[in-house]
Amino acid sequence: MTIVAFEGASYGGKSSTIKRLRCMRGIGPHAFVSACYVDHIDRREDIPPARTGSAAEQVAAFDKFMQIEAARVAAVTESTADLIILDRSVDTLLSHAYALDKLYGYDVQARLRACLANMPHLKPDHTIYLDVPPETLHLRRKIIGHAAAESDYFLHNPAFLEHARSYFTTPTFGAEPVSREVTLLPADTTPTDVAEAARALILHWTK
Repeated sequence: MTIVAFEGASYGGKSSTIKRLRCMRGIGPHAFVSACYVDHIDRREDIPPARTGSAAEQVAAFDKFMQIEAARVAAVTESTADLIILDRSVDTLLSHAYALDKLYGYDVQARLRACLANMPHLKPDHTIYLDVPPETLHLRRKIIGHAAAESDYFLHNPAFLEHARSYFTTPTFGAEPVSREVTLLPADTTPTDVAEAARALILHWTK
């Protein structure tokens, strides 16, 4: 079994790429796909805030998402698929905490990793990080109709984006990705080209 996770900023194209992959020859019929954490939460108001107000709130958000991770583990365990595709992995949770540690000094990274060691979770063999410039992310959000609230959209805060990305691109001791391997994929081209590039990587890894 091979586990491939898709990571990257909000509006980076992860879900869209996975949707296209499911229709592609050599991928779709053989893959088990697990949706993003927030898609497992029925009520929007129950989703933890992206900008938590304290270290305690950040730990509580981690715990909530790890309950979902446990359900993902159970679903994968029951699956007979040879290829598992994750729309975000536990590295999402750790990279988010890493960014807030850097911005606000919460200093929860070590605590979360200690908890993770005793919690069921999926460890990706490969992570595809969809690398999209901030200006493209802003444009995609604007096209959908959120331009008026862009300045308040914390997940596109320049400093947050920089720190969250650096978790994957320039890992530091004690804050390394859980994934065995991270591959950056420039993803500001057409959705079809991005999906084709991701497909080529997955087929290489699973041949």
